[in-house]
Amino acid sequence: MVGHAAFNKGDSKNTYGTGCFMLLNTGQTPVQSKAGLLTTVCYKLGPDKPAVYALEGSVAIAGVGVSWLKNNMNLISSPQESEELARSVEDTAGVYFVPAFSGLFAPYWREDARGVIVGLTQYTTRAHIVRSMLEAVAYQNMDVVDAMVKDSGVKFACMKVDGGMTANEVLIQFQADILDTVVMRPSFAEITAFGSALAAGLATGVWASEEEATQMQKAMCEYTEFAPSMPADKRQQRRTKWADAIQRSFNQA
Repeated sequence: MVGHAAFNKGDSKNTYGTGCFMLLNTGQTPVQSKAGLLTTVCYKLGPDKPAVYALEGSVAIAGVGVSWLKNNMNLISSPQESEELARSVEDTAGVYFVPAFSGLFAPYWREDARGVIVGLTQYTTRAHIVRSMLEAVAYQNMDVVDAMVKDSGVKFACMKVDGGMTANEVLIQFQADILDTVVMRPSFAEITAFGSALAAGLATGVWASEEEATQMQKAMCEYTEFAPSMPADKRQQRRTKWADAIQRSFNQA
């Protein structure tokens, strides 16, 4: 959050790594979630500074799902190939993949959920399966965003992202489409270390204020914007089918 200079109430970020970890800045008052999220300390930038809190939602399977495609199923030879294959088809041809390999985290918290693939036909190819895994990452994040909106009332104008998986532009574009929100990817993916440096500098007086640190962050970090382009009716149809696939993953353990 600090690496993105997400210092204002309502700012958000999502890290795409092995799993996904999304935070929403809720200011100096902790918000107790009623929609399946966690309440956490976002940052505290010095011994005399107030704590700022956040709502957090965690997704278990993101980058590790791509590793599963490679190492367990031999559907791809490298993570980079997942983007190439996904781009080779227009969509998943009705395939939905819920990668609940060890249950589902936020906002469901279902230990009995297990992975399911629905919508298979004789025309389904490995490209459709690979693309459905990438889209599953975006759908899971969509569920977390929906929970954050319920808890906070904040309408997401944009979402800043980071982590190694954001190199996959098929995923990030679909994330923007399914959220109907601009997704902003920084010029360097590993922004957590940058945030640690900013926090240390603010705590020790290298920068006098969050505003000053923000200006430095803007000078150092350029963003690429991914704007949504999916028609509203198609977005709603896919949301509905994803919700059905989620229900099919329950009571499997």
